[in-house]
Amino acid sequence: MRYRLRMLLCFLLVSVLNYGQAPDRPSSTDIFHNLQKLNFLGSAMYIAAHPDDENTRLISYLSNKVHARTAYLSVTRGDGGQNLIGPELRELLGVLRTQELLAARRVDGGKQFFTRANDFGYSKHPDETLRLWDKEIVLGDVVHLIRQFKPDVIINRFDHRTPGSTHGHHTSSAILSVEAFDLAGNPKAYVDQLGKLEPWNPKRLFFNTSWWFYGSQENFEKADKSRLIELNTGVYYPVLGMSNNEIASIASSQHLCQGFGRLTSRGEEQEYIELLKGDMPAKDPTNLFEGIDTSWSRVDGGEAIGEILYRVEENFNFKDPSTHLADLLTAYNLLIKIKDEHWKKIKTEELKDLIVSVAGLYLEASSESAYSNPDNTENVNVEVINRSDASILLKSISLGKNTSLAPGEVLRNNIRKTYDLRLVIPEQMSYSGPYWLRQKGSLGMYKIDDFALVGKPKTPPAFTTLFTLEIEGVTLNIERPLIYRYSRPDKGELYSPFNILPAASASIPDKVLIFADAAAKEISVAVKALKDNVQGTLSLNIPDGWMADRQQIPVQLDKDGEEKIFRFVITPPANESEGIIAPVLTINNETLSKELITIAYDHIPTQTVLLPSETKVVRLDIKKTGQNIGYIMGAGDDIPQSLEQIGYTVHTISPEDIQKGSLSPFDAVVVGIRAYNVVDEMKFKQDALLDYVKEGGNLIVQYNTSGRSGLKFDNLAPYPIHVSRDRVTDEDAPVKILEPEHPLMTFPNTITEKDFNGWIQERGLYFPDQWDKAFTPVLAMADQGETEKEGSLLIASYGKGTYIYTGLSFFRELPAGVSGAFKLFANMLSQNKAKVQNQTPVKGK
Repeated sequence: MRYRLRMLLCFLLVSVLNYGQAPDRPSSTDIFHNLQKLNFLGSAMYIAAHPDDENTRLISYLSNKVHARTAYLSVTRGDGGQNLIGPELRELLGVLRTQELLAARRVDGGKQFFTRANDFGYSKHPDETLRLWDKEIVLGDVVHLIRQFKPDVIINRFDHRTPGSTHGHHTSSAILSVEAFDLAGNPKAYVDQLGKLEPWNPKRLFFNTSWWFYGSQENFEKADKSRLIELNTGVYYPVLGMSNNEIASIASSQHLCQGFGRLTSRGEEQEYIELLKGDMPAKDPTNLFEGIDTSWSRVDGGEAIGEILYRVEENFNFKDPSTHLADLLTAYNLLIKIKDEHWKKIKTEELKDLIVSVAGLYLEASSESAYSNPDNTENVNVEVINRSDASILLKSISLGKNTSLAPGEVLRNNIRKTYDLRLVIPEQMSYSGPYWLRQKGSLGMYKIDDFALVGKPKTPPAFTTLFTLEIEGVTLNIERPLIYRYSRPDKGELYSPFNILPAASASIPDKVLIFADAAAKEISVAVKALKDNVQGTLSLNIPDGWMADRQQIPVQLDKDGEEKIFRFVITPPANESEGIIAPVLTINNETLSKELITIAYDHIPTQTVLLPSETKVVRLDIKKTGQNIGYIMGAGDDIPQSLEQIGYTVHTISPEDIQKGSLSPFDAVVVGIRAYNVVDEMKFKQDALLDYVKEGGNLIVQYNTSGRSGLKFDNLAPYPIHVSRDRVTDEDAPVKILEPEHPLMTFPNTITEKDFNGWIQERGLYFPDQWDKAFTPVLAMADQGETEKEGSLLIASYGKGTYIYTGLSFFRELPAGVSGAFKLFANMLSQNKAKVQNQTPVKGK
């Protein structure tokens, strides 16, 4: 049994780590498990706000124990979160988190959907959330997906009855679900959806509660549980060799950018769901589908199909599943004749997959390159093999609209057949990339013109290959995406999507360029060829008041993949100014203004993203003291690069290298975001850091989280300080300067309330709410309707030096080129030169 468990773990992990494009290679147990799902005609939908909100235990239980067709509807793609494993934020983080969700679903067996809502960052109340999301549109998306998926059961992750008690996105997801539960069946609601879709009335709506929502285990024990259903989601699956909670742990661990990697668990585990709408199961309180016909009798003509398929399941031949091929084909001929289009479409695809599996059919179309361009051709290799004694005729292979082959060839047992195709790519072919990023949206919404794409987790493949086969006299059409298969010596066989890309892309590596004075700067533009023989011109769109030394530069790149750097000299205006510079490539009369970004991690398919190539330029008058800055990285940010832009020399410090006295060469030392949460070594280096301050250094510690992730130790600062969950999420929230004469507000730059204009996403997070009187708070701010928070920026003298703790979101503001944030950070870096030591704090707590 231990060997089986280890082998299945390996299988599940490989299925995730193969970039999500590899063909299925089902074992007999996989085939049997899929047969069990084929024989269950019921659907469940789980609804929450973000990637990693989903309860993988419950999704896996519904998919693998109940065998229901199960989906997770994540209202957003998680763009507003943070990234523990790389630099991707905002749109790119949404792409990464989308793929992590899909990796999780490949493990737990669920399907994945989204709405058009954009995760704009933390929200304290659903009123704000639903205003920025455009409630009517997002609610319509939820209704649309319920009508399309037709769940019998819906389960909410969050409670719609507690607005303001948790993340506004969380509560909003539940509010939308509760309203959509009723609207989906109303023929007068969202009538523009009807035609291809029809009204649908789910049977039951639940809230996935737990003791946590009651405040404590004690409160939960005392609570009325008359409307609660208890499920043991720790069940063991002998056919899979794993427990449900093991599968759920592996699925949840795919959310690596959010730090969700964790150990697997085993044993009994309870989940509770509260009935919100519909009737309570009476005979079997653990059967969420009680009273719903989930057998083949659910559809007219299904009984005859069920009679065949239930018999196959009962007498399944694990040694040779191909013995069931004839029965499966008979069931297929009956299934394609039923009138219920919804279940016919779903179950036909499931049954075709089973037929292919039991016949040991391997069908693959692999391109010669990872990408190509419109109005081009691509060599494609097709591999087909029948690994059974079944009589199979390969009638035709079609790829795209203009490429086809008719082999008319009998596939003998285990005889590999290969075919070469020449794919013609249409001139008007759309470029690959996330469909929801093709147009500029708003703060809270994606803009998607093609409604057929709304809800889909990813862009459909550029090309699919259609294999027409005759299996034991029955004709089947099997589709496979065109992929790119290759190998690397350090990783072995790999798969990635086949993409359609422009002839070239141009980008300015620095997304923000800071001009600290009126001096001209040379900026570099990287141009990369995505085909052979690229010829054209490169120019810049520049804002009013700025000047470039030339209008355009000729571009000549001979080889696909070749990259060259072209340089312009930009002169800023004399006064402070902000604007956007965009490189523009003109090639064969086509204007190309997007840059190609690749997101590559081992746990997801490699993603290619085309985004508008833009760089923010900022002319500001900024003063600074000191030069050499030490930076200790935490969970990852771009602040070091931002500081270098205003003239500092930044040295990355490894915590392992910190010793007493080793920090003395630095004018200031900055600790990156969440360093005390994610870097274990920090707890052993705190004495050396505080000693640096005591001897005259300037230490700036940025925000750390409290709560579940917790701080690694207590002596975060030289004096007592308590980090709370206080935050100010409105980036435009008024800021009051408590100590306008304090050196932190005056040296070397004068900070006024105007310097807090133009901040993005939030003011800050995880502010201290208690601190020693040695600290001076210099700012106060609050979200609407809340009391002022004074813990966003605290400064204290310690020995000969200065200690600063800040929860302000500099990690967002500096990379975005927010002028006031740069001035304030320069002041923070200069404080040990401002002679603030030994001053009596004006305020404290």
